[in-house]
Amino acid sequence: MLRSIDCGARPDAPFWAFGDEAGARCNLAVVRLHEEELDGTVDALRPVLDLPPAQRNRGIVVSAQRVHRALGHSRARTSHLARELREEIAQYAPATPPATTLPR
Repeated sequence: MLRSIDCGARPDAPFWAFGDEAGARCNLAVVRLHEEELDGTVDALRPVLDLPPAQRNRGIVVSAQRVHRALGHSRARTSHLARELREEIAQYAPATPPATTLPR
């Protein structure tokens, strides 16, 4: 799965989209979490968490929140790293919710 993400993670690649890459990285983070690879979870999610606020659209925020929920149910949930990651994800959403429709 990581290879698939890496192949599509180049902005110069045909059909690349930062939102698709972010969603794939969030999915990979959840898979790694289920495999009890907390460091791998962080590695998969870091590029998503580093996106500038202007690129944090609703789909990306929802995907990051899915990782947040999975962290809360994981065996690692009480570890220092898991708590830090959950806090960072909680702070991730923009202060103003993204618009769901375009203005007329």
